[in-house]
Amino acid sequence: MLVPVILSGGAGTRLWPVSREAHPKPFIKMADGDSLLLKTLQRAVATGASEVLTVTNRDYYFITRDEYSSLELSAPVELSYLLEPAGRNTAPAIAAAAFAVSERFGEDAVMLVLPADHLIRDTAGFLSAVAAAERLAGEGYLVTFGITPAFPETGFGYIEAGDAIAPTAGEAGKNFRVRRFVEKPSLEKAEQFLRSGQYYWNSGMFCFRAGVFLAELERSAPQVHAGVAACWQASARAQLPLALDAETFARVPDISVDYAVMEKAPRVAVVAGAFDWSDIGSWQALAALAPADAAGNRISGEAIVVGARDCYIRSEDRVVAAIGVNELLVVDTPDALLIAHRDQAQQVKAVVQQLNARGHESTRIHRTVHRPWGTYTVLGEGPRFKIKRIVVKPGATLSLQKHHHRSEHWVVVSGSAVVTNGEAETFVRSNESAYISAGVPHRLANPGVIDCVMIEVQSGDYLGEDDIVRLEDSYGRT
Repeated sequence: MLVPVILSGGAGTRLWPVSREAHPKPFIKMADGDSLLLKTLQRAVATGASEVLTVTNRDYYFITRDEYSSLELSAPVELSYLLEPAGRNTAPAIAAAAFAVSERFGEDAVMLVLPADHLIRDTAGFLSAVAAAERLAGEGYLVTFGITPAFPETGFGYIEAGDAIAPTAGEAGKNFRVRRFVEKPSLEKAEQFLRSGQYYWNSGMFCFRAGVFLAELERSAPQVHAGVAACWQASARAQLPLALDAETFARVPDISVDYAVMEKAPRVAVVAGAFDWSDIGSWQALAALAPADAAGNRISGEAIVVGARDCYIRSEDRVVAAIGVNELLVVDTPDALLIAHRDQAQQVKAVVQQLNARGHESTRIHRTVHRPWGTYTVLGEGPRFKIKRIVVKPGATLSLQKHHHRSEHWVVVSGSAVVTNGEAETFVRSNESAYISAGVPHRLANPGVIDCVMIEVQSGDYLGEDDIVRLEDSYGRT
């Protein structure tokens, strides 16, 4: 039995300002409107699996669930979740998934581990490689997927192929024992790897039996195995979605699966994937997906170029004009603008580090913030006031809460709302309003079948998001 396991998380700092802590790379929309996460789910479903397990941070659960709900499945597939209280790298995440798969399907179940932020267009080629990997996993191998390098990339790890493993009837491509894993090389080394024909990019996708992986983890990284095992036993496994115990998970070593297991295991194989692949690891990689005009400019959104060459321009909600410039990256979002030379795309991480040092919220959230019940967008703010546009999904409910330092005025623009204001409960229609005094418990629910859209005007001495005292919450938040 094959169980796809999607690993979804990470800050994706190299794609700031679009990727941020609260809305990382897997949720970035491609040109067709689908996110990388949704495309990964489509590939997982295409394997014919009856269940797909997603390992993600508990803060991303609701937005992940909403992303998945937009996919019309041709066959019934159960979508299950394993929620991490904090990121501890890939080895603990995969180990927790292996415990979950073993408990549900048995130790011989084969896990197909897929990062949520990769782009693969050739689904048929991908499925052919998965079939080869599944067969090798059934023979006890820990299998990784290698990508034939197209150029001497220094930002990827490499896999050196050893002896060939004969394919079975009907299998396409090449399979090898892994001779060694190589860290990100220098340019000179990467050029040597490319010329040799014996090296592959390490894609970070894996396939193995759950029991085999756990046995190798216990042998190679016993502290990780023991820590995740203790966490698994301490977690409330009957409660869905399954949230890992925070206290024990925090004590698990932070280590990648390559370091913990793959580089140490005796039976590791690589399937040379004959399909396109990109980890979308930089703005250069994302820019390459957009079609180029005659001058080499690639545009996403609305932009005007005059005498510009070889630029990538991404605009979300306003016109960007570029005149007489060459080889620039311009990424415009409602609250942050990135301008860089295309050769310096990897330096975006340095920008994020400086912003984090200043405590700047643009590394954490966008102007539009996703919540379990919908979204809010900050329209404007100044001394003693903030204005938001709030969208509440049909049937959704905000928490019962109060604020110490601010009052709120709600104006319903479309749809309808049931407003709890202290002891009173009022039905508020479009073009009607409600006023909430500071210190008064309040809540808003959308009883309708369309979105409730309202404008919120906050007034007070302090308007931070941490001035929320939740008294009750339908989504388990504190």
